[in-house]
Amino acid sequence: MNRIATALAALSALAALYSGHVQAQAPVKIAIGMSGWTGFAPLTLADKAGIFKRNGLDVDLKLIPQASRHLALAAGAIQCAATTVETHVAWNANGVQITQILLLDKSNGGDGLAVRRDVASIKDLKGKAIGVDAPGTSPFFVLAYMLKKNGMSMKDIKRVTLSPQAAANAFIAGQNDAAQTYEPYLSAVRDKPEAGKILLTTKDYPVVVDTLGCPRSFLRANPKAAEALTRSWFEALEMTKKEPAKTNEIMGAAVKQTGEQFAKSATFITWQDRAANKQFFAGEIARFSRDAAELLLENGVIRGIPDIDTLHETTYLP
Repeated sequence: MNRIATALAALSALAALYSGHVQAQAPVKIAIGMSGWTGFAPLTLADKAGIFKRNGLDVDLKLIPQASRHLALAAGAIQCAATTVETHVAWNANGVQITQILLLDKSNGGDGLAVRRDVASIKDLKGKAIGVDAPGTSPFFVLAYMLKKNGMSMKDIKRVTLSPQAAANAFIAGQNDAAQTYEPYLSAVRDKPEAGKILLTTKDYPVVVDTLGCPRSFLRANPKAAEALTRSWFEALEMTKKEPAKTNEIMGAAVKQTGEQFAKSATFITWQDRAANKQFFAGEIARFSRDAAELLLENGVIRGIPDIDTLHETTYLP
């Protein structure tokens, strides 16, 4: 009986050890809030191509309007979010703590102001209706920036609150005098020259920079998962270089574009690799965040400027 008891005890110990091993190897579940913005597409690729899974992650990419993404974070519906740097600043200033850990992309013409063909300059839009997303979003910030650089402000235009896709669609349909939007919706305007033209883009004003962030509490509890997230991004970028046709099809399908259409849209953004991340986090992010915070404060998006130096970490970059 002692031998049987000993054997059973050994089996029980092995079962417990095996169970613990399986639990340790179970993929970490992470929900990421994002949009259909072309700059975020490698996240979709990392999901569809199994890169996240290979790195021990079970990622759920949730398409959530930028104006609502911080609410999903606060409610715990998502663990991380992809958005612009100034939006991270605004969220932190308004009480939703999030730490940026990865530079995703920079817009290089991917965000722009569409206008009717008779508009010669942005100053011609004084008193005109412009379709643009809500305060606290990237399109709002870009429009406010463009206006300020031309001696104007949001008070000089009639703001019609529309999502980037809705703003572009309304403009093409003949509604409003202008639309502030981004890729792939900006290309829909490019493809309809009879509707209007692109007056200004981030080639003129390079102020759209996207990062991935997560609450510090999540990062501290899941450091390996955070590292796997950033590593997966870089692996997805490598895949786009090795298999461009295949990856363009995968990423385009997520926003109802052909591979060819997606490739065209992607020419207006620049995905950021390891070297670019290192340079950006060395000082550029802090400088840009401070400038952005001033404009956000001026436009009533935030009531105070947060501690800029605490809004990012490089701990999780491979």
